[in-house]
Amino acid sequence: MESIKNFEELKVWSKAQDLAVDIYKQFAELKDYSFKDQIQRAAVSISNNIAEGFDRDKNKEFVRFLYIAKASATEVKSMLYLAERLDYLNSITANQLWQKTDEISKMTRGLIKSIN
Repeated sequence: MESIKNFEELKVWSKAQDLAVDIYKQFAELKDYSFKDQIQRAAVSISNNIAEGFDRDKNKEFVRFLYIAKASATEVKSMLYLAERLDYLNSITANQLWQKTDEISKMTRGLIKSIN
């Protein structure tokens, strides 16, 4: 971690940003505004918590924010299941987004382990 100077260098942060963009685009036309707002907020929360935690002075604080980011990824995944059941997404798109979300969760878990 010492060689990384900015949160922008973290691959997991970049992938989380990409996921948020995908979520925004996928649900841009959705008229269920409360659903759209919730999934977009959860998606944005992933990268924001990674970034905010990175700038904390202690690794313990960074890990705490990484756990929050991981929980937000789980929230996104849960909402993607619901989106498919509500026919807001087809199964192919839902599956692609689940895979991206799972990858971010695994990367976050790996980062937590490397810090601890």
